[in-house]
Amino acid sequence: MKKTRFAIIGCGRIGQRHAEHASTYGELVAVCDIDKNKAKNIADKYNCKFYTSLKDLLLAHSEIDCISICTPNGLHAEHSILSFKYNFNVLCEKPLAISSHDAAEMLKASENANKRLFAVKQNRFNPPVRAVKDAINEGRFGKIFSFQLTCFWNRNNEYYKNSWKGSEKLDGGTLFTQFSHFIDLIYWIFGDIKTSHGFSANLNHQNIIEFEDTGVVVLKCKNGIMGTVNYSVNCTNQNMEGSLTIIGEKGTVKIGGQYLNELEYSLFSNGYQFPKLEKGNSSNNYGQYQGSMSNHDLVYKNLVEVLNNDAIINTNAFEAYKVVEIIENIYENIR
Repeated sequence: MKKTRFAIIGCGRIGQRHAEHASTYGELVAVCDIDKNKAKNIADKYNCKFYTSLKDLLLAHSEIDCISICTPNGLHAEHSILSFKYNFNVLCEKPLAISSHDAAEMLKASENANKRLFAVKQNRFNPPVRAVKDAINEGRFGKIFSFQLTCFWNRNNEYYKNSWKGSEKLDGGTLFTQFSHFIDLIYWIFGDIKTSHGFSANLNHQNIIEFEDTGVVVLKCKNGIMGTVNYSVNCTNQNMEGSLTIIGEKGTVKIGGQYLNELEYSLFSNGYQFPKLEKGNSSNNYGQYQGSMSNHDLVYKNLVEVLNNDAIINTNAFEAYKVVEIIENIYENIR
C-alpha cells in the first residue's frame, strides 16, 4: 500500500505535532509558513520541501493526498477552500472556522471538489469518553436527564503575548480555541442545542485579549436534555479540571481529570460496571501551558484508513460545522 502523502500549512506548535504524525502514518512531502525559519526547521527535520506561500506549495505538489491546516483559527476557511480549489483533501485543526458561514463555505468547497474534509476532534478518542458514549448507545443510562461540563484551565498573559491568540479576528474566543473539543462532546453525546443563555466576562486579561476569559452557560438540547457549561482560563498557574458529569435515569457518571481523561465516578442502578479502561495518551504539552489529550495519532490513523480502505470517518465535516454553529449561538446569547 502506498504511503499517504501530506503537506502541513502552519508550522507553529500544533503544526510540529501534525508533522510528527503525518510522517509516522504517511509521508510528509512539504510544509508552509509565512515565517521561513519555522517552515525550514520542520522541513530539515523531516527531509521535505518548505514554502512561504500556500499557493506555491499547492501548484508544486499535485501528488499530495491531504493538506493539514494548522494556521490560526480565522484562516482555516481561507486555507481550506484554496486547498479544495486545487483538488486536495483537507484535515483542519479545531475549530473548523470561527463563523458558521465560513464553515458552511468549507463544506460547499469540499463537495464541489469531491474531496474529503477531515476535522480534528481528538477528545472523542479518550478512553473514558469512548466508554461512556458506548454505554449511552447501549441504553445503559436509560433516559438522559442532564449534564454538567466544567472547563477550568490556565492561560496566562505570556500565552497571549505576541500571538494571534486573543484576537477576535484570528482567535474568535475561548470556546473556539480552548474548549471547542468539549463543546464537540456535548453535540456528539447529547445532540443539537435548542437554546442557550448565560454570562461571560473578561475578568483577568483586560487589554490582553479581545473577548471573554470566563463564562457560565445554560443549555437545552432539542431532545430536552438540560446542561450547563462553566469555563475559565483563570485557574492559578496550571490547568485544573476538564470534566463532564452525566445524570441519567439508570446511571450517573463523571469523567474528570484535567482533560476528560479519568473515570472519576460511576454508579448504575442496574449494576452495570465499565470494563477496565486502557490508559489514554498524555496531554499536549506546549512548554508553559498544556492542551487537551494528545490523540492526533488516532486522528491520522483514521484519516489514512478512510482514504485507503474506505473506513468510517471519525469526525465528519458536518459535525465539525455544527460545533461552530453551537459556539456561535452561545456567543450571541452570552456576550
